[in-house]
Amino acid sequence: MSAGADTGDGFGTVHWPTEIRLKKEEKRLEVDFDDGRTFSYPAEFLRVVSPSAEVQGHNPSQKQTVAGRRHVGIMRLEPVGNYAIRIVFDDLHDSGIFTWKYLYEIGTEQEALWAEYLEELQAKGLSRDPRR
Repeated sequence: MSAGADTGDGFGTVHWPTEIRLKKEEKRLEVDFDDGRTFSYPAEFLRVVSPSAEVQGHNPSQKQTVAGRRHVGIMRLEPVGNYAIRIVFDDLHDSGIFTWKYLYEIGTEQEALWAEYLEELQAKGLSRDPRR
């Protein structure tokens, strides 16, 4: 199957997870994909790139910069059909549906997305640390 092939699942899934590990103490999610790639996502990263409308908005101009999540953890993962997981964070954010396609994309782009997030925080005078 070519990298751009449609799998017919309706979500554009090309790479499927073979193992998902929630490391609560490390505040990290690890996902192994069927092409041999493994991504390790800090909870804070997943929280600030959540695909939820609350974070992404309904169009690019509505995208929110989520600050103060340096210490956020993951309480649990919930399967959503056979195409995604819902991540329930300990700040009670739970509306993002992380499809396999989205997890793979943010895994491959993690360094650039994180740098962009840090630049947004700085430009807006925000911090990764929670308000005191």
